Amino acid sequence: MAAEGSELRSPPATAAAAAPPPKRRKIEPSRRDRPSQVALDRDKVASSSSSLVSGTPPLRVDLNKVREAKRYAVFQAQHEGCLGSYKSFDSSDEHGLFYALDLGGTNFRVIRVQLGGREKRVVSQQYEEVAIPPHLMVGTSMELFDFIAAELESFVKTEGEDFHLPEGRQRELGFTFSFPVHQTSISSGTLIKWTKGFSINGTVGEDVVAELSRAMERQGLDMKVTALVNDTVGTLAGGRYVDNDVVAAVILGTGTNAAYVEHANAIPKWTGLLPRSGNMVINMEWGNFKSERLPRSDYDNALDFEKIVRRILLKLAHDASLFGDVVPTKLEQRFILRTPDMSAMHHDTSHDLKHLGAKLKDILGVADTSLEARYITLHVCDLVAERGASLAAAGIYGILKKLGRDKVPSDGSQKQRTVIALDGGLYEHYKKFRTCLEATLADLLGEEAASSVVVKLANDGSGIGAALLAASHSQYASVE
Repeated sequence: MAAEGSELRSPPATAAAAAPPPKRRKIEPSRRDRPSQVALDRDKVASSSSSLVSGTPPLRVDLNKVREAKRYAVFQAQHEGCLGSYKSFDSSDEHGLFYALDLGGTNFRVIRVQLGGREKRVVSQQYEEVAIPPHLMVGTSMELFDFIAAELESFVKTEGEDFHLPEGRQRELGFTFSFPVHQTSISSGTLIKWTKGFSINGTVGEDVVAELSRAMERQGLDMKVTALVNDTVGTLAGGRYVDNDVVAAVILGTGTNAAYVEHANAIPKWTGLLPRSGNMVINMEWGNFKSERLPRSDYDNALDFEKIVRRILLKLAHDASLFGDVVPTKLEQRFILRTPDMSAMHHDTSHDLKHLGAKLKDILGVADTSLEARYITLHVCDLVAERGASLAAAGIYGILKKLGRDKVPSDGSQKQRTVIALDGGLYEHYKKFRTCLEATLADLLGEEAASSVVVKLANDGSGIGAALLAASHSQYASVE
């Protein structure tokens, strides 16, 4: 990633309709190290690669469809704050001790934050991460939430001197719940379905806040959930709390989504009361975005990077004898190749890609891979990472274009600093993906516009944001 807070840099924009593809490492293996037992079918290698590349249309064309696709009946518009009070993200005046619970995968985090208002912002914060036992992911709702509540109670007991709860007050919590939910108020929402490996009986159609609240009562934990948010909206709230120039948040991790701040008068189909701030939060749920201008390749049945790369390598092993005359049996296993493995392969700078070869041996059990096979594997990783990063950049550019932040002001006024808060392990830890995303976004914006756009890593943004929203909707807010 570029240094946090750094500007995007771009070569001068051209008149071409499409952004030029990122440069790729050439496949130049040593002739002496090519497989002898079975020759690679180069036509089939090229065919498999072109199928993936041809699935990505010119990015500038896509963006028009991205704008057209923002139908407010599909996207969930969330107020900056409670549906009743319409508080804004922009107050930054919250004080006190607040907790957050971030549940969105096989781990969850419990967080406590001491907020110091507009001047001090976040005074102190602590968190713990807890792994969810696999049997609880397919058990009962009571078992899961009782486990979470017990861990939360243990965390509360470690509250130190840096955290202060006024006497007579109940602890309050923001609940980040990153699963499909029909939100009925700022502090309630019914589960639509479980994802990410969870399959729990008795929770679908139920209020997840009520489930957690009952579990806390069973544990004897006196705590009230005052805000229910998804991780993207939480990241946006946390980002704007520490930087007023944040206009959007993007998650690139196990899943992907985006949220941005929109002027309320730009939402013609909104029929409710307008928030006092004049702004609303649009939760895009862009992982569900589909368009005829964004055709799916043969490998897009699986959205996770590790699925796509594994499937391509499997096809090449069958059709082009990538690993010789034997198809590695482990390559048939789902999830055998993970995103961190791809990242590690991209970090291999050795002339013979020996570290990549060692990875293939450890993961797939292929004892001896040719240099050509290693270069082709790297090439596949390049294609998938570049394609995903380019599409993510196109989505971000679409948001900036919608907000009018994609150009330099034509009236000569000062350029606005524009910040995108970005969270998720894919962006944070995968250098190849991060570099390509930033380069593509800079190219789409052009040099002048890119100089005022900052992509900032927002570590733990959703947790801080959930605690902040809990504070802004505190039951005690009216008496302060």
